[in-house]
Amino acid sequence: MWLDHTKYGDPVKAYELVLQRIEAEISEGRLRIGDRLPGERALAERFGVSRTSVREAIRVLEVMGAIRTAAGSGPDAGAIIVAEPRSPLTSALRLHLATSHLPIADIVQTRVLLESWAVREASGKAGAAELAGAERLLDAMDDPGLAPEQFHLLDAEFHVSLSALAGNVLVSTVMASLRDAIHGYVMAVVPELPDWETTAAGLRREHHAVLRAVRDGDGDAAASLVAAHIEDFYRTARL
Repeated sequence: MWLDHTKYGDPVKAYELVLQRIEAEISEGRLRIGDRLPGERALAERFGVSRTSVREAIRVLEVMGAIRTAAGSGPDAGAIIVAEPRSPLTSALRLHLATSHLPIADIVQTRVLLESWAVREASGKAGAAELAGAERLLDAMDDPGLAPEQFHLLDAEFHVSLSALAGNVLVSTVMASLRDAIHGYVMAVVPELPDWETTAAGLRREHHAVLRAVRDGDGDAAASLVAAHIEDFYRTARL
């Protein structure tokens, strides 16, 4: 199956298309929890992309917690599906929001409302198991070799994971549905940033500060920090 490298008229990176296709097959039941993904070469041929693109998609799925990978050539080697990345409701909302051409200012305001409520609600209540996914994403983003688009794909997923800490299924579903829109508007301005490395370092500090406040049970600080984090990037980028 060859993938269309456009999305709503805009070019899309090949690894994003691989990611979308694997997610769709998991959500639709063609791939199930416990199944092993085909090897990189087989997936590359199946989707008509490079093995590098397949490797990037698998890396993102692993950080999201949807698959687990093991090196080697034995029976436990390769990528195994361990969780479903999204529900049918999330997929439907994601498609609707992606095709609605939402104003960026409205997306930002919605993020502030949802995420500030979620981190305040989760502070002092989320345990180590609930925080582990967000911490894993921060660890991945701390890699100084990440390209901006890889960083911001993980960044969007981190914010989705923050919204899920409160345990409200509808809030986390709406945030997951906004993932593509968040990644899209952020990546649109990255080329205009004067110093990406400085920007990335600041974003990393802010991410860690938000999660630390949640872990410490300081809901007001967590809400204030995440709101400032979202709004400051919006203002800096002059979207």
